[in-house]
Amino acid sequence: MKAMILAAGRGERMRHLTETLPKPLLKVNGKPLIQYTIEKLVAAGFNDIVINLAYLGHKIRDFAGNGQDFGCQIRYSDEGNSALETAGGVRHALPLLGDAPFLLINADIACDYPLITLKTHRVKKAHLVLVSNPPHHPEGDFHLQTDGILAEHGANKLTYSGIGVFHPSLFSSLPSRPLKLGAVLRHNMPSPDITGEKYQGFWMDIGTPERLNEVAQRLR
Repeated sequence: MKAMILAAGRGERMRHLTETLPKPLLKVNGKPLIQYTIEKLVAAGFNDIVINLAYLGHKIRDFAGNGQDFGCQIRYSDEGNSALETAGGVRHALPLLGDAPFLLINADIACDYPLITLKTHRVKKAHLVLVSNPPHHPEGDFHLQTDGILAEHGANKLTYSGIGVFHPSLFSSLPSRPLKLGAVLRHNMPSPDITGEKYQGFWMDIGTPERLNEVAQRLR
């Protein structure tokens, strides 16, 4: 199974840190965020990785190269100066991802979810890893039904972790323009082809300088 790292966002809430450096290259205890993600993927057996690029993307390419230093193959989906958002970015990268389900992971999260459990996961549209709602996102994203199917509406919504397995067919008919993944998923819900699971281990969205410092202290 291939993996795609979403790394094209500008990181608006990190503006004073990302004026000259893309968010995935911000360091935690001396190591860029995206390096943690790449190493975690390789440790789980994902050796064919696609990374999307936009804002200062050449610096990510210069850092990670072809992946040889990390024991994998890395290819890049360059979106130019303006990112295509999450779903639009995947749509743009489909020629590199092929026809089989792939793992999708955000470059700006820290977690100890065992990615290897998703390596053989077969989906018709999508399978999302959800977590309890963090303080900065109390309303959550999706409702996880008792049968594992995700719905847009329902009590006790959970937050999408930024980790999931997706089938290319979910994106292949989308227009070539900026589109958010959440909107695409909601448009297809509820459906037995879109499932989820709740993960209760460590997870953090590194969206602010404060959370960047927090995860550094935790990993230290």
